[in-house]
Amino acid sequence: QVHVAESGGSLVQAGDFLRLSCVASGDTFSRYTMGWFRQAPGKGREFVIASRRSGGGTISADSVKGRFTVSRDNAKNTVYLQMNSLKTEDTAVYYCAVGLGTILSAVGTERGYNYWGQGTQVTVSS
Repeated sequence: QVHVAESGGSLVQAGDFLRLSCVASGDTFSRYTMGWFRQAPGKGREFVIASRRSGGGTISADSVKGRFTVSRDNAKNTVYLQMNSLKTEDTAVYYCAVGLGTILSAVGTERGYNYWGQGTQVTVSS
């Protein structure tokens, strides 16, 4: 069992930046694929960005390319989602997820992940 916990959600204004953090338990964090998803009110959960296991690079959705980045600190079992130039349409609950042995084709899908956090609310006002 891997425990996942996000933090850092907040109410911000359009154009602002925000950094979310996610801590995952376990001794093999560097091997995890760490993904971020979000769910806006009335919509399904969508993929945002992911950090593949160390050395595997990152993958992001087109909607956040150039604005959002992901980084990880394997010594702290933590992954960060840096969100810049926030837009009102970025308002959502953001979820962190852990994938074990996630294949490339599944990185952008929910089925690629085994454990999920409870989510943290990000609200962007105009």
